[in-house]
Amino acid sequence: MLYRFCLFPCTFAVGPENSGYLILKQTISVVSKQINKVSFASLVIALGIIYGDIGTSPLYVLNAIIHGRVIEEKLILGSLSCIIWTLTLQTTVKYVWLTLRADNNGEGGIFSLYALVRRQKRWLVLPAMIGGAALLADGMITPPISVTSAIEGLRLMPAFRYVDQSTIVYIVLGILVVLFFMQQFGTESIGKLFGPIMFIWFSMLAVLGSNHLLDDLGIFKALSPHYAIELLTTYPKGFWILGAVFLCTTGAEALYSDLGHCGKDNIRFSWIYVKICLILNYLGQGAWLLAQYHGRIFDTERGNPFYSLMPTWFLIPGVIIATAAAIIASQALISGSYTLISESMRLNLWPKLRISYPTEERGQSYIPAINFMLFIGCCGITLYFKNSEHMGAAYGLAITLCMLATSILFANYLISRRTASPLIYLYLAVYLTIELSFLFANLEKFPHGGYVTLIVGGGLFAVMYVWFRARKIKNRYVEFVRMEHYIPQIQELSNDRSIAKYATHLVYMTSANNPKEIEHKIIYSILNKKPKRSDIYWFVHVDTLDDPYTAEYSVEHIIPNDIIRVEFRLGFRIEPKINLMFRKVVEDLVNNKEVNITSRYESLERNNVVGDFQFIVMEKYLSQDNELPFWERVVMKLYFWLKELSLSEERGFGLDPSNVTIEKFPLVVSPVPNFNLKRIETE
Repeated sequence: MLYRFCLFPCTFAVGPENSGYLILKQTISVVSKQINKVSFASLVIALGIIYGDIGTSPLYVLNAIIHGRVIEEKLILGSLSCIIWTLTLQTTVKYVWLTLRADNNGEGGIFSLYALVRRQKRWLVLPAMIGGAALLADGMITPPISVTSAIEGLRLMPAFRYVDQSTIVYIVLGILVVLFFMQQFGTESIGKLFGPIMFIWFSMLAVLGSNHLLDDLGIFKALSPHYAIELLTTYPKGFWILGAVFLCTTGAEALYSDLGHCGKDNIRFSWIYVKICLILNYLGQGAWLLAQYHGRIFDTERGNPFYSLMPTWFLIPGVIIATAAAIIASQALISGSYTLISESMRLNLWPKLRISYPTEERGQSYIPAINFMLFIGCCGITLYFKNSEHMGAAYGLAITLCMLATSILFANYLISRRTASPLIYLYLAVYLTIELSFLFANLEKFPHGGYVTLIVGGGLFAVMYVWFRARKIKNRYVEFVRMEHYIPQIQELSNDRSIAKYATHLVYMTSANNPKEIEHKIIYSILNKKPKRSDIYWFVHVDTLDDPYTAEYSVEHIIPNDIIRVEFRLGFRIEPKINLMFRKVVEDLVNNKEVNITSRYESLERNNVVGDFQFIVMEKYLSQDNELPFWERVVMKLYFWLKELSLSEERGFGLDPSNVTIEKFPLVVSPVPNFNLKRIETE
């Protein structure tokens, strides 16, 4: 029998089970042997993907520390000691050694970590949302501060010495325009250059720093934590210097987020090289400052100790390499933001948005709405702060919240792995102390621009909270009924020729986790609202799993060839292209002779014409007469406003709108009040 059933290409494989269930399982392994294998090529690739943010920090960290302060040994040695031990404790120990162990089938990042522990305690969604919002806010300030710091190196050249800051701002805005415009085309072609460019960048950091170590050999005393403690306890306002020191490790969270792209072994081995290069450069900057400006104030408005390490003849190539590294750092944060939003959508923490895939490169996506949001945010921050020094005053405050959230989630991950309680308490004591210290030190930045990132982060958190909370409110009012009670009525309706056929195949999207239950509103839609006669009724349920890349389905024939339930079990990084997946399921069922999809109209059945498929999507709205408490009513109004801006239900499920009917129903209906209406007789 020949079926003209048009299917889109799909790579699913299928194997029938004896139990009567047909289970398809496609597990995509992102941490394949090729990714985990450590080689020179893979290490160079890791440099291009992971270390852009933390790798460009020498451009502005020491500049932020010495601003307005007299250069003296206690300041420089203490600051460098803080930097070295922050990189050691925060980046090396916490992220590279410990947190990378919390991989979710090879994937990392705060939402992957949350997916591993969300079954333990419900409140863990709050640190996950705070961390995700803070990471997105950080993504809005990293491109401006990195690119601006790089371009400001032009002012050290004689030809550009008198270039005003507005010209620098225009150049930065031009770079941002091009950078965000190019996102829609992907980075597959130029992405291959990221690794070699970053290798050149880190090598340049090491060489420039090493060339100035002899300026003051006493700089090596900074390796001792004694000088960090002395700075924080005895230097005037020394504790508040931690706000600037923290900038050296802001990219550590992005390092964990990119676990799935490179594998933990490549990250750990490449970090050794990166850390050595960073420390050599910081030490070189410190030695140069002590040799040239001891007892004086360095004018950070007109200079930068990073560029001061360069010989005059190398300034032009140095600025070019620094700008390229800053752009790569920006690209990493932008791509990471797309991934973050994609994961939050799958976990029902963000409104559904359109996602496109500009290239065939694994994991590369593009979300136009987020691209526009980041572009506006980056340009706004550039225009508001104007120079990297002012941006540094706002940078870091939000990301400390993200690191605190990661610490809380990772502690719960350790609990799930039955780690000894004393070790968990030790972890929390050490890292909550460190990160709360950074948070309090960064609070000094609040009046100087830190409020900007907190406002942005707060707004992003509000979106996540409203979307998550509204779903909980909706679920309270969903009424489920036993499917078995309504099977006879549905069968009678299917055979009732006095009712016009609505569709040959009627497909409902259901949220019922229990296959023996169904939403009352779906039964009402089929039997009461407008009786919908169909030959076969399909109920499709999508279950989002805690692991990232599982894609499988099961089929239950409630009544063979009459009522069928299909359940898709998809990882939180799998796009739910239900239209494509459902067609593949039907094709497999037909091939296994489990269902007959031929139209049952006599004239069409004789010619083996496939019946039509019609999807019904139930969409809620907030009725004017509802019983919700005031705060929940506010949340739901905000939710429905966000829903207007997001993808429609059918597009969120990847359905073809031409085959979808939207049925609206009220979320909450109040009991009908007793009206004192009196009938009068008309003459």
